[in-house]
Amino acid sequence: MVRWIAFALFVLALLAFDLIVLNRKHEAPSLKKAALQTLLWITIGLTVGVGLFVFLEYGVEGVQQYLAGYSIEYSLSVDNVFVWSLILGFFAVPKEYRHAVLFWGIIGTLVLRFVFIFAGVALIERFALVTVGLGILLFISAIKLVAGSDEEPDVSKMRSYRLVAKILPVAKGQHSQKFFVRVNGKILATQLFVCMVVITLVDMLFAVDSVPAVLGVSHDPFIVFTSNAMAIMGLRSLFFLFDEVKDKFTRLNEGLAIILAGVGVKMIIASDAGLGLFHLPGIDPPTWISLAFITVVLAGSVAASRWFPEKEKKKGAAS
Repeated sequence: MVRWIAFALFVLALLAFDLIVLNRKHEAPSLKKAALQTLLWITIGLTVGVGLFVFLEYGVEGVQQYLAGYSIEYSLSVDNVFVWSLILGFFAVPKEYRHAVLFWGIIGTLVLRFVFIFAGVALIERFALVTVGLGILLFISAIKLVAGSDEEPDVSKMRSYRLVAKILPVAKGQHSQKFFVRVNGKILATQLFVCMVVITLVDMLFAVDSVPAVLGVSHDPFIVFTSNAMAIMGLRSLFFLFDEVKDKFTRLNEGLAIILAGVGVKMIIASDAGLGLFHLPGIDPPTWISLAFITVVLAGSVAASRWFPEKEKKKGAAS
């Protein structure tokens, strides 16, 4: 319990640091500032992994699991960041307000991820076949990622957008940075608030891929959540950076698909589940193999993007 409280306070301190120090002014960061902030958040994320080793006595295996989980979540967030760009554009959110929308959206995401991760760990511990099911789900996700449509997804047709539009009474037009306004005595949500909720809900759809993938390298809820949280904390700066350079990484989707498929294989062969006469062997490769695999694939997809670029980048859809 102490470690959870300590980590929660650490996250709150980071959020305050982001608001008070890094982004005091309501303006879109330059490419240089976004790159520096992205590097800073990655450094903080890696430092947390070292902290697990030094202070919490998780040992080398725990640190490797954290780093593998962090790498998976951060790399799979690239598609998430792309969809954020579409949603913010659809709602015509001015660049100077985008950080605020992402800031509050990420807070909602952290809360929902906490619930999602604990539910996933509980199911895995109770039902061994859940691991096999999640492994198959990752295979399907990998196929969908590679075979994604070349067309940009239509935000107005997303289920998450239609759901929010039905539930919330929304004020017309833009209302600065306000999430709620009073019109004719009624409190109405603004377009900015709807945008923030849609971003949070869309992230949960992406979590269907990323959380099982992280559960493939660790079943410790603290490691899974901290690796997810630290990766998510750095997504705002990654958004502003990636928005400028996304056309340079045309082969990244193939790399992410290989990672999903590889983790899916690991989950299936590591499951000690029985199904009638069929029994899975329960072979669990060392975590360092997963970490090395993720690193090599990511580096390879970045290199392939430079050496064998596509004419047009494929764009995945979210709904």
